[in-house]
Amino acid sequence: MADVARLAGVSSQTVSRVSTGHPGVVGSTRQQVLAAMKQLGYRPNSAARALKSGQFRTIGVILFSFSSTGNSRTLEAIATHAAQEGYAITLIPVAVPTQDSVVGAFTRLGELAVDGVIVIMEVHLLDSATVTLPPHVQVVVVDSDAGDRYAVVDTDQADGARQAVDHLLGLGHRTVWHVAGPAESFAAERRAQAWRDTLTGAGRQVPEPLRGDWSAESGYQAGLVLADRPDCTAVFAANDQMALGVLRALHERGRAVPGEVSVVGFDDIADATSFIPPLTTVHQDFAEVGRRCVQGILRQLDSGETAPGTTLVPTRLVIRASTAPPPAR
Repeated sequence: MADVARLAGVSSQTVSRVSTGHPGVVGSTRQQVLAAMKQLGYRPNSAARALKSGQFRTIGVILFSFSSTGNSRTLEAIATHAAQEGYAITLIPVAVPTQDSVVGAFTRLGELAVDGVIVIMEVHLLDSATVTLPPHVQVVVVDSDAGDRYAVVDTDQADGARQAVDHLLGLGHRTVWHVAGPAESFAAERRAQAWRDTLTGAGRQVPEPLRGDWSAESGYQAGLVLADRPDCTAVFAANDQMALGVLRALHERGRAVPGEVSVVGFDDIADATSFIPPLTTVHQDFAEVGRRCVQGILRQLDSGETAPGTTLVPTRLVIRASTAPPPAR
């Protein structure tokens, strides 16, 4: 910094202000300093600044799975909004969601010096007390039920499923079959419970759900079973990939969509408009989930306090060509 100051003909304090983006430096002086930095190959030492200020401008992210649409798009949104706030992210994948793995991930993030941690946790851990997070850490949890212990941001899973089932019942279908996600998934169970509650509240039969693993192949296998049931006229799949598999199975079995069977998905992935037919689905606002996660961490950093409780991001039904009234009997 002293070398830059001598070359630019300014004080070290002015160099410091330019390197931190301080607004109180006139334009011509700022250009002199930047030119000197470039000539000398000077880069501000962010680690030293962090030690001095106590802020590292980095948010840690603990992620259990890259494979699901929700996790990957939420991670993308977190990274985007963190960057807009001048923060970087440090990602720690956890292969097996156990207490030891989670504590190990937090320990690693502590070594890497982060200001707060976002945990993308799509399995039943926090709600069953199988896993507890270290105290005195600024944490926001995504996609879990942590009660009053942590700050949680989640899509309104239940209302999204309710909208899907209400739409199909409103078209005149007597009941709605469900292709559920994996039992260990918090989101899948919330969607399945809302599907069941909506049918029960409407006084309709509740069929036995078929279980998938979020993949199109598992949806296809479930779809083959449903295609052989003449009483099945409406299907709600817990995500769009499984809905795609259902559509393929119905097509192979000669069951027209939506002429004979209506299908609704969940997520509203970019390819949903290119399915045959284009898929009616529940839209999740992953960008808003990511934004609220980052803002939740920043609020905790400003106040120094955890803000427990759940923030739900609304969903909306996007109606396309895969749903219609049932065939006349």
